[in-house]
Amino acid sequence: MKKIGILFGILVLCTTIFGETKKYETDIVIIGAGGAGMTAAIEAFDAGANVILLEKMAFPGGNTVRSKGGLNAAETSTQKEMKITDSVKDFYEDTMKGGKNINDPEVVKYFTENSAETVEWLKGIGMDLNDVGAGAGAKNPRMHRPTGGISIGGVLVKTLAGNVEKRNITVLYRTEAQSLVINDGKVEGVKAKDLVRNEDLEISSKAVVIATGGFAANEELYTKYRKDLKGFITTNHPGADGSGIVMAEKAGAELVDMEYIQTNPTVEQSKAEVISESVRGNGAIFVNKKGVRFISEMETRDKLSAVILEQPEEYVYIIFDQGLRERMKAVEEMDQIGILITGKDLKELAGKISVEPKVLEDSVAKWNGYVKNGKDEEFGRTTGMKFVLEKGPFYAIPVAPGVHHTMGGIKINSKTEVLGKDNKAIKGLYAAGEVTGGVHGANRLGGNAVADIIIFGRQAAKQSVEYIGKDKLMGNKNVGKSETAVKVNPELKAQYKDGTYKATAKGHNGDITVEVIVKDGFIDSIKAVESKETEMIFKGVENEMIPAMIYNQTSDVDMVTGATVSSRAVRSAVKKALKN
Repeated sequence: MKKIGILFGILVLCTTIFGETKKYETDIVIIGAGGAGMTAAIEAFDAGANVILLEKMAFPGGNTVRSKGGLNAAETSTQKEMKITDSVKDFYEDTMKGGKNINDPEVVKYFTENSAETVEWLKGIGMDLNDVGAGAGAKNPRMHRPTGGISIGGVLVKTLAGNVEKRNITVLYRTEAQSLVINDGKVEGVKAKDLVRNEDLEISSKAVVIATGGFAANEELYTKYRKDLKGFITTNHPGADGSGIVMAEKAGAELVDMEYIQTNPTVEQSKAEVISESVRGNGAIFVNKKGVRFISEMETRDKLSAVILEQPEEYVYIIFDQGLRERMKAVEEMDQIGILITGKDLKELAGKISVEPKVLEDSVAKWNGYVKNGKDEEFGRTTGMKFVLEKGPFYAIPVAPGVHHTMGGIKINSKTEVLGKDNKAIKGLYAAGEVTGGVHGANRLGGNAVADIIIFGRQAAKQSVEYIGKDKLMGNKNVGKSETAVKVNPELKAQYKDGTYKATAKGHNGDITVEVIVKDGFIDSIKAVESKETEMIFKGVENEMIPAMIYNQTSDVDMVTGATVSSRAVRSAVKKALKN
């Protein structure tokens, strides 16, 4: 099935002779429109650089849109307002300890020292980071998140994508980088493929930033380093396949820490949904299939994953009450996707999860006593102990480990310069985010990944501009929008009755209502007039599938990878509308 795509942003130089490679010219090519890539694009643009952003998916966000927790930072204005005592020193020590001290100290030093300023930068571009919670492995609360404790990912991606759009930064969706252009030892561009039109592209640039994410969605690659993870579910989006790491290695980059692959201990397996540790930070506990608490819930992810796999049937339940639900808006998202098990009291909840009621009641009562006394006498938990679990209804979520984050990747220094086998920087090549190694060591603390992508996304942009020289930048003023692709296949004939038609189908987060307008016998437009879908995920449907329907004049087009439920719903609704 043919698809049609739309190029967003501005094209600085574009030759489109049929059958020949399309050629572009820019200051900086950024590969990957996730959190790190969009951050780098914004920072570079604001420094005066001309930027082209490549994204092989049909929508922005990458894994960032799936982030549930928050952004770790120390000595921030938000912490001070909330009277939270924290320090860069503690942040550094926690990160090194969490990574078993194999992290790159120079990189971690830059990371922790620049975290507070990064929070201010994000606030300056419109990001809500007005709440702070506790994270596992942290001495002090430093996990910054949106007001009310809602998941950070969607809010962050919406903020970044909005800033990219506001600046008219060129974004080429469904465009996959395939190799780096290297001349005389310098990286000077990217060869890519337009996946919609099956056309080759060559982008000449003065610097390249790789921000393609990790490889936790590539079982073949991660089991090369960790055979024991074969068959594990992944929490990652389909684009996290390690392609940027492979591309960099072919260009001479050194890789580091590839064997360190993190499982998230709290993944609801039917939906591959991560339950943020901020839920535990707000007072939730674990019980196993026997209804017994078995560990401090605020241990690091590697320890929790290992212990959960030792429990009966290799999964456990997160238990919390209505009080926690009222404190955390993120729980509403969990309810929307149907993963909450609810009981009006602990006895009813125990029956629903096949646990002896008295055992569950005793476990919760014992926990409440520890909270009131300020001391966990069984497992030594010291954080997330402000609230008892006593307000019904009560909730449970079954969880088990899933492949979540790859700590290893391209070796960089604190300037985000990509290092070669000789440990020297490859000129013109930078990397940021999960595609890199060295930041997290053997294990990542929750909240450090979001901090990583923003801190080093900005650093990669700054260093790229410095490498090029401000006086040598092409500049980004006086630019215009690109043209969109052809709308309707000219070989097709009119087949529908003119009018405006609506229909509804069930999506991921509820009903989706679409409006189809037919003019002169052709589908003229399709839009979702009502939808509760995650905005950045749904953008893939809008960017790729809806234009494909209009081009082919049918609802029978391929679904968008990474947005399957939303795609199926829109396809069904359009089909119903056209039958009218």
